[in-house]
Amino acid sequence: MKSLLFVTLVFFTLNLSAQQIPSADVKKMSGETVSTSTFQNDGKPMVISFWATWCKPCVKELNAYSDNYEDWVEETGVKIIAISIDDTRSSGRVGPYVNARGWEFDVYLDENANFKRAMNVPNVPHTFLIDGNGKIVWQHTSYVEGDEEELYQKILELAK
Repeated sequence: MKSLLFVTLVFFTLNLSAQQIPSADVKKMSGETVSTSTFQNDGKPMVISFWATWCKPCVKELNAYSDNYEDWVEETGVKIIAISIDDTRSSGRVGPYVNARGWEFDVYLDENANFKRAMNVPNVPHTFLIDGNGKIVWQHTSYVEGDEEELYQKILELAK
């Protein structure tokens, strides 16, 4: 059974890698609906991180990204996009939550989990690295202190 799970995970990872970001509607913090197909960063890397206000590892991860974001942008031009999977009952808490933490990256709401499903995200935190051509080149699930360093190394490789 474990080998079947491993094969399935490898298949989904390989299947999703090198694919474009799927199109789904998400909301800006202002309430405006946008399509994820418009996400781009002028040929530079992007990070898309799925999270929720109730997920402690998610918040730790995004805090770590926030602590490094200014330097990462200066060195690589990376753009971080955080996608909240809080549903309509709890999405009203996302704005105040983000503002209280001072996160400078873009935050969107995926209240109906359409983008989450399109990206095959089983749980949060789940992070994707997108190359300058809009292709998914790496992904990581869960968070342990220091994981941001692995992500940063991958970003540096893409930014060369």
